[in-house]
Amino acid sequence: MFDTMTVTKAAAGLFGAFLALLLAKWAAETVYHVGGHGDEPAYAIEVAEAEEASGTEETVSFEELMASADAAKGEKVFKKCAACHKVNGEDATGPHLDGVVGRAVASVAGFGYSGAMQGHGGDWTPEALDEFLTKPSAAVPGTSMSFSGLKKQGDRVDLIAYLQSVSN
Repeated sequence: MFDTMTVTKAAAGLFGAFLALLLAKWAAETVYHVGGHGDEPAYAIEVAEAEEASGTEETVSFEELMASADAAKGEKVFKKCAACHKVNGEDATGPHLDGVVGRAVASVAGFGYSGAMQGHGGDWTPEALDEFLTKPSAAVPGTSMSFSGLKKQGDRVDLIAYLQSVSN
């Protein structure tokens, strides 16, 4: 079945293929090497417009963002929340969110809030919701809400506008 010559041929084929791959890698690194010295980049792309634009950023107030928020877009963003929250007055994994804007934190009767959320206090103002929706675990350390947050401010204000529109 297997004799010494068959094993030798199989090993030679395997090692030969490995050697060919190593030589090809060495040749590719030599041909396509883009080296700099130390920490210097091999090449630089100058972008004057980006440097000029970074100094001229204008900030928009939260009130202006809320005034231009789109509740229809917020309804689409709410689909990320719909896995755990409802807006029809029924609790799910999370408490219902209809009427959340202006409501006291951890105030839905019968819902089992985490200790961190119960100890947070305050009201769900649009500003508080914006901070919480950015990263819930940073706004209320120890919350049992595992959502990572909404990075885009536009998505957050649209969602808050939608939640205001479904308030009772």
